Amino acid sequence: MENHMKEKTCMVTGATSGIGLATAQALAQQGATVIVVGRNPEKGATTVARIRQETGNPSVEFMLADLSVQAEIRHLAREFQSRYSRLDVLVNNAGGFFLKRQLSADGIEMTLALNYLNFFLPTHLLLDTLKASAPARIVNVSSTVHKNAQIDFENLQRERKYSGIGAYGQSKLAVVLFTYELARRLEGTQVTVNALHPGFVATNIATNNGWPFKLFVPLGRFIALSPKKGAQTSIYLASSPEVAGVTGKYFDKKKAAPLTAAPYDQAVAQRLWEISVKMTGL
Repeated sequence: MENHMKEKTCMVTGATSGIGLATAQALAQQGATVIVVGRNPEKGATTVARIRQETGNPSVEFMLADLSVQAEIRHLAREFQSRYSRLDVLVNNAGGFFLKRQLSADGIEMTLALNYLNFFLPTHLLLDTLKASAPARIVNVSSTVHKNAQIDFENLQRERKYSGIGAYGQSKLAVVLFTYELARRLEGTQVTVNALHPGFVATNIATNNGWPFKLFVPLGRFIALSPKKGAQTSIYLASSPEVAGVTGKYFDKKKAAPLTAAPYDQAVAQRLWEISVKMTGL
């Protein structure tokens, strides 16, 4: 175990597999106290035991939450704040892909709920703790697909002409817009927030959509990055001294990348923010 992140407390969502697991393991390897967030208690216990064993770091804990359910997000925030006085790094990583339209427990289109509002709500609930721990970092996992997407305010929850790819792209653009608007609002707080593209990574993100995707995932591993490689930019933004103080950027392969015009549209970002506040009851 290294000591680069010793005394730091980090939360990683969606951390029982894929990019999230690789990120949590790397932060634990660097000496951080790591909270692994997931929705499966058995998988969570196995993940914690694995990370502890492979890193030699005992300060790894699992917290249970289905991040598509706002009540569970609120419970997660309360539980964390009752047990920890600081949060140095929040990695918003959990997400999913849904070929067919479905609703969350809160009646919200699932892609929007799980890929975007599950970043927006916990970040706000934990923001006071992050500010009190400053300098602190927020890392939002997005995707390059946001570049070809747009926020359709008239059909935000895709009631009309649902497309899994369209909903996914919109959710990832929403993450980037949120990142930029949050960075603007956090100026002077020493809390930074950046978004990133992990690359095309071999994970289980789409296997909930039936046998065609379950068949594709093993085949995709021949051309996709491993979760360990896909997590490199997340780890970099969460821990590297090179990006201390850097905020409001979108990273690809550990480099700040140029963006399309949409994420710079402050009016769109502010409108999305206002809608998100209402959808999460903040």
